[in-house]
Parts: sequence; C-alpha cells; structure tokens
Amino acid sequence: MNEMALSAAIEAALVARNLRNMQVARDALAPGYYLRAAQMLRDIRGPVIIGTGFPVNGTFETDGPVGAIALYDALEKLGAEPWLACGPPLSQCLLDDYRLIELRARSMEAAAVEATNRLEQLQPSAVISIERPGLSADGCYYNMRGEDISSRSAIFDPYITAAECPTIAIGDGGNEIGMGNIRAAIASLDINVAETGCDELLVADVSNWGAYGLIALLGLWRQRDLLAEVFPLEILHYLSAHGSVDGVTRENTLTEDGLDAAEGQQVIDELRILTGFLQSGINQ
Repeated sequence: MNEMALSAAIEAALVARNLRNMQVARDALAPGYYLRAAQMLRDIRGPVIIGTGFPVNGTFETDGPVGAIALYDALEKLGAEPWLACGPPLSQCLLDDYRLIELRARSMEAAAVEATNRLEQLQPSAVISIERPGLSADGCYYNMRGEDISSRSAIFDPYITAAECPTIAIGDGGNEIGMGNIRAAIASLDINVAETGCDELLVADVSNWGAYGLIALLGLWRQRDLLAEVFPLEILHYLSAHGSVDGVTRENTLTEDGLDAAEGQQVIDELRILTGFLQSGINQ
C-alpha cells in the first residue's frame, strides 16, 4: 500500500462510525489530508504548540486532552519540544507534568497580543489544535448543544491564524478550530460552524482519534510502533482524577464522547494493522 492509499484508509477508518456526520466533512476534504498533515511533522524539531481543552460544566471534557497528551509524548520521543496550550481548569491539571502555555486572555484583542508574544518567544515549528472551540460567524463559541460557552472558553484561535509555521486542526463535529476550511460544505449540519481555518484540517469520529492517525504515520516513517506506547485508559484515569467529564454524558467517567475507552483502543489497533505493526493481535 502506498502512502496515499494508506492515508485514504486511515481517513476512512477514523470516520467509519460516523457519530457526528464527519463522513460529510471527509468528502469535502482533498484526499490525503492525514498524510499531508503528518508530513508537516515528519522529522520536526523545536517547539510544537498543541492547543486543546473544551469547557463542559465548569471543567473540561476528555476528548481533546487524551489525544493532545498522546501526540505530545510521541513528538517528544521523536525529538521535538511539544507544549500544551489550554485554559483553566485543564491547565492546572497539566501544569506539573507538561510544558504548558496557559491561555489567560478573556477578549479577542488580548488573546491576539498573547498569541503574538508566545509565537515570537517560542518560534514554533508547527501549531496544532485538537478539539478546541472555534469562533463562529457571530464571534462566539458554541458547544454541540448550541449553548453559548464563550464566557468559559479560553481563546486559542489567534495561535492558529497568526502562526507563520504550518497549522493543523482536528475536529469531530464542525464547531472546532479548523472547520472554517469547509464551512460551506458542513453548513447543513446541526452545529454552529466554526469560522477559524488552518493549513490542514483533520476529521475523526472522536477528535482524540485524529491524533492517533498522525502518530500512526509518524511511527511508520520512524519504524517505531509509537501507537503501542499510547494507553488511552491510563490517560483517562489521569484526567478523571483531575475532574474531567465526558463531553456527551457530562459525567466523570473513563469515556470519551460517550464511548468506552476500549473503543479508542480498538481504533489504535486498527491503525496499527494498517501500518503493519499489528497482525492478528500479534506485534510484528
């Protein structure tokens, strides 16, 4: 299987469940988007900013941080210097264990200044958004229920729009940063579509899984089974101990978007089979 065919297989696998109509989004994207995004990170060095964190009921949801942590760990193993960017309370959860940028600005003007200063300071090689709320046409942030969550949302959009390096965004519904790339194509979905775009948009049934798609390709090129080193349940335990909730059920459970952790592990195994690291449940 050549790289384009592999990317197409990954793209199909990650929206196979079609939980929130991301097959519509996939059809709007030029095939090979996982390959193109992973190529931006291939042999990358220096700082990489990974923005994540979606507010739910005064805390944060599990979808986004799990994938962000997995990608952070993978990039660090490959020689990059990843940074997680998020607002409280997620930032307080991660502060002691990861390089962290705390998003503190409460207005777009202040956020633009904050982003400009951080980008100049770090000079990142890439900026990535995983399940971050994206600004809608009216300048507000909305969740999947159509509720205005602007007052609770940290602002990450300017890190993407002002970056002079490659930008990648992962989403699973249409209201996330990056969906501006295909806003016309997904306008009919029952969602407040985000206007913020990026260089390469990735879609998945659960945003965490989009990170796994990138890790699969990065591991293949390095000939290292990086996905075998990702343990979603362990990350969920870590987040749950700090008060995370499932974005669908809004309960503090070891789940993501209403799905048991085993579902995410199954996706990882599917990707490991596609990349040749796993055959009939046995490591090659």
